[in-house]
Amino acid sequence: MLSYTSVHLQTKAPLEHAVLLLHAFPLSAEMWKPQLSMLEKENIPAIAPNVFGVEGSKTMSNWTFSDYIQELCALLSSLHIENVTVVGLSMGGYQAFELWRTLPEKVSSMVLCDTKAEQDNEAALANRRDFISAVRAQGAQEAVDRMLPNIMASESYTERPELIEVFSRIVKKQSGDVIADAMQAIASRSDSVDTLATINRPVTFITGMEDKLTPAHLAKSMHQNVSGSALHLVAGAGHLSNMEQPEVFNRHLLDHLKKSF
Repeated sequence: MLSYTSVHLQTKAPLEHAVLLLHAFPLSAEMWKPQLSMLEKENIPAIAPNVFGVEGSKTMSNWTFSDYIQELCALLSSLHIENVTVVGLSMGGYQAFELWRTLPEKVSSMVLCDTKAEQDNEAALANRRDFISAVRAQGAQEAVDRMLPNIMASESYTERPELIEVFSRIVKKQSGDVIADAMQAIASRSDSVDTLATINRPVTFITGMEDKLTPAHLAKSMHQNVSGSALHLVAGAGHLSNMEQPEVFNRHLLDHLKKSF
């Protein structure tokens, strides 16, 4: 079973609607702390699971997003959660697409953050293979060293040094193999460009204006391909917009939820 953090869950009675928070690579549900705090204050049920091998979730080698969604759906079923607003950031966005393709009736709306629909090209796949080999050999610190320079907006490094510490601490709690397996799942994911046009639920896109890994033009492109969707570009945020600008992110998330619940 997957480990998770939650607020306002009733585990014995059916829960019609909850927020499902899917975390970024190579982090954990801890990254959603600012959002879980807001959702708790707003009395909105929410759950933030951890991927395989992270924070007590069951381990699985060579897992795919299909494997993860199967395990995720089993978790939601065990908690009697009937429908979710799925909020996915980066890797979590890729998983949100997979959830929609696999079990669209479970999804009442979507918030896709700092992510993209395109499958990796060969150059990107080569970089991922190099990352996987290096992290398996050198461990979690290698992942921190490779990702940290490009993961945040410029002002986050100078004005929010605690975020660097949080990012590094979460990553270093994982083994090199756990991180590498998650990266392999990302590399093997399905293309979701054609999926965009099939989404007939309320969708909000949120992306940091300084996101170097999934730049804002990708969010704009997705927005144009999902009828009726909303787009918010967050100033002063890079790839971790929910952590870098939590008040702005939370406002956009809550606006979406008010229209969806």
